[in-house]
Amino acid sequence: MTQSTSPEPTLADVIDKIETLSKDVERSNERFANYQQAVQWVVQLAFTLIASATITIIISSVLK
Repeated sequence: MTQSTSPEPTLADVIDKIETLSKDVERSNERFANYQQAVQWVVQLAFTLIASATITIIISSVLK
């Protein structure tokens, strides 16, 4: 009898692979959450700067 050079994966192998994929998905979700939070901070900063500039222009125009 000859033995196959590529044995079929066992149930333990499949479970290990699923756990690895699950960890990869969790890491991707964390990265996406961090990216989303960073984008929100940038947008908030941009609106704050625009509002500050607008208020400064209005006040300087009124006081002149």
